[in-house]
Amino acid sequence: MKALLRWKGYQVRRLVGRVFFGLSVFALVSPAILVFLWMLSLSLKNEVDNMSFVPVFIPNPPTLANFVEVFERNDFLTYTINSVIVSFGATGLALLLGVPAGFGIAKARAHRVAALIMIARVTPGLSYLIPLFLMFQWLGLTGSLAPLLITHLVITVPIVVWVMIGFFEGLPSELEEAALVDGATIWQAFYHIAMPLARPGIVVAMILAFIFSWNNFIFGVVLAGRATRTLPVAVYNVISFEQVSWGPLAAAALLVTLPVLLLTLLMQKEIVAGLTAGGVKGG
Repeated sequence: MKALLRWKGYQVRRLVGRVFFGLSVFALVSPAILVFLWMLSLSLKNEVDNMSFVPVFIPNPPTLANFVEVFERNDFLTYTINSVIVSFGATGLALLLGVPAGFGIAKARAHRVAALIMIARVTPGLSYLIPLFLMFQWLGLTGSLAPLLITHLVITVPIVVWVMIGFFEGLPSELEEAALVDGATIWQAFYHIAMPLARPGIVVAMILAFIFSWNNFIFGVVLAGRATRTLPVAVYNVISFEQVSWGPLAAAALLVTLPVLLLTLLMQKEIVAGLTAGGVKGG
């Protein structure tokens, strides 16, 4: 009888824990979901319903005119190509530089260097903007994609290095030492031993670097020219001096957010598995 009561008590506590966890997750996620749904509603309504004194949440009837207006007023295809070039280029270069750097810092136990990288990661990009703008202006590169690609490395490289430090520190050093004893160089041990084991971390670093690069706004609005702007700047271009057209603005924001949202949903298992396996440090 006592065992049955204990078992029932355990089941009740387990049920209460699950309910509390579900409510906590809902409380954390619901604001973001509500904002996304409201943005979707704005993009599918005409401007009269969007400016209505009594808010209209459900479009009746839904319209795609806001999306058509966004493409008519902005060269969205060019902006998309620019964003793809800059984000993929910055992510690829960040992996090329950041993965070996993370390996070296982790194996050398260079905690001061890791702290400097952490500072570079949390420092707002606006702090780098003025000196970088002056440098690119002196070089005559403003208005091209090169400044955007280079400045995005300020964002992507620290992310990749910091993520990879956590992964490489968690790898067993005996495997690399055995490779060195067998005559391999440190770079051969890195390429053939450490990199395959750190593949989940590389995937996580790649995804995070791409997301931060894709969403960056400040560098694009200052350093890019009329033909080299990226997608986040396209959202800014929708805002006019006379008024804020909420429908086209929400439609443009959805078009910019959609690729990152789909990537996150498709790769969420890899992100969670990689972060859990690597024990990533930092926030």
